[in-house]
Amino acid sequence: MLQKQKKYFELIAGQPMPGGRLLRFFLRAASVPYSIAVRFRNGWIDRRPGSVTRVGVPVISVGNVTTGGTGKTPVVAFLVNWLAERSLRPGIVSRGYRSLSAEGNDEKRVLAALCPDVPHVQNRDRIKAARECISKFDAGILVADDGFQHRRLGRDLDIVLVDALNPWGHGFVLPRGLLREPLSGLERADLVVLTRADQVSADRREEIWKEAHRWCVLPGEVEICFEPDELIDLDGARTPLLTGEGSAEDRSPRRVFAFCGIGNPEGFRRTLEAAGFDVVDLVEFPDHYHFSEADVNVVAELARAAGCGLITTLKDLVKIEQAPLGVSLHALNIRARVSRGGELLTERLEQLAPQCQGTT
Repeated sequence: MLQKQKKYFELIAGQPMPGGRLLRFFLRAASVPYSIAVRFRNGWIDRRPGSVTRVGVPVISVGNVTTGGTGKTPVVAFLVNWLAERSLRPGIVSRGYRSLSAEGNDEKRVLAALCPDVPHVQNRDRIKAARECISKFDAGILVADDGFQHRRLGRDLDIVLVDALNPWGHGFVLPRGLLREPLSGLERADLVVLTRADQVSADRREEIWKEAHRWCVLPGEVEICFEPDELIDLDGARTPLLTGEGSAEDRSPRRVFAFCGIGNPEGFRRTLEAAGFDVVDLVEFPDHYHFSEADVNVVAELARAAGCGLITTLKDLVKIEQAPLGVSLHALNIRARVSRGGELLTERLEQLAPQCQGTT
């Protein structure tokens, strides 16, 4: 499955391969009805405001226009903790894609670790999830994780994340590219946030913003970096990463064997290297992959052979039940840091505070 996925990504990226041009032609043809259907649905909702349901508290939607990893989970954690620090009683609602058990899917488990005591309700029906979060947990404001295309739930702030490493999904909608909808959908965004902004050049960031401004009117530009924060093991023990303190020996590169099942494995590799890790190799699994004991043992054996420890993402660690024998296993936790446009983001969030249910 992973090989097929990698071949597909190489195909839509335009890499040379036997029959590639013909296959891309058929994929582009298949994307036409998909694009028409999405445009029709959006137009139908735009013409019928009554099809959108308000739930009585402010709703912040965090989403994207492409499939794959734009860094929604750390951004949601950043926003939720910002709201919680101001006693606004945030709650999280999401679909619950590929839930593992009654505990929810990987994103819910990660957010439970990053945002302790914040209620999170998962339901394919976002309106039911929102109402439950309000009635059962007394949420005063909601953050809808991956909510941009789920328009039945009314929102007060639509934040769209754009990944600097692959901002526009190769320029085509599914299945020819990775766009969930045509870029004209960006006109619904209240804020566009460029994630992994530190992993591309200033000229590249300028190009991305120029394209974004073609499709929507924005009050400003917000950029976010994902900074390595700490290591977490299966028991929940946390080890802060050195950020300049300590001896030169303490800050020397640490050899690790990495693996992950996320939408942007290359972003994970770059983050590890920025944190000072020497990545011997990176084994990629499909996004939202459910690891078996055999899967973990395979990568553990590779790490033992390389004489180093195993490292993965927190999103992957929460799906692993038991540590492998004879090799250390940690997740690299990251946190979102606003590197540009922080005043604008704060202003838009503060505008919602007076509307929060039960606040003064």
